[in-house]
Amino acid sequence: MSGQAEVRSIDVLVDVKSAVVTYKHESAQALSEVEQQARRAVDYICIDRAAFWKNEVRRSYELVNEAQKDLEHCRTFKKVDNNQPSCIEEKKRLEKAKARLAATEKKFEAVRRWSPIVQQQFREASVRLVHFQERLDSDLPKGLARLERMVRSLDSYREVSSPVGGSSPEGGATGPESPGRSTRPLRRRRLSRQRQSPSLPNRPRLRSREESRDRLLAKVDLKIE
Repeated sequence: MSGQAEVRSIDVLVDVKSAVVTYKHESAQALSEVEQQARRAVDYICIDRAAFWKNEVRRSYELVNEAQKDLEHCRTFKKVDNNQPSCIEEKKRLEKAKARLAATEKKFEAVRRWSPIVQQQFREASVRLVHFQERLDSDLPKGLARLERMVRSLDSYREVSSPVGGSSPEGGATGPESPGRSTRPLRRRRLSRQRQSPSLPNRPRLRSREESRDRLLAKVDLKIE
């Protein structure tokens, strides 16, 4: 494996370094926002909604008790002789209070059942966020330091390989198309190619155009005779 690297632009490494710094800053902000939003969601479900539906269940029980008392009062004091009062309004209020109690108990049970699951999921997500934050705090600074060393090394190499005066480090003159490159390796390759190519046998000299035409005409005359 070759130890050489083909670097076309040092400015690209500088741009990569700036992009990594921006990525680190934006990722840290995103992690903080995600954690805060997740924590607010967990508190809303496990604390706020749990307390709210618990109070609603208690309030629903009170409404049911009040509706039952009103129904009993209607049946007792509105009775005329042996006629039992209908108490329709009181019965409707009692049915409505019972339906409200059933709905609130269902909501409270759902919050109680899902609260441990939500908290467990939040803990697992927090562990992943912490691992990612550790990557940002440990791996990215190492990568930035390595990029900085690469940029400095390439700058130093460029200053050494391109001295003032247009000559290469080996002392050869540089051309306009390839500055800093010596012409000696090109001459050596040409000499080596000439040495390795086998010598070709001497080819017979081609006849002139007139001789070729005369011979062709002579052959035609013989065929005619």
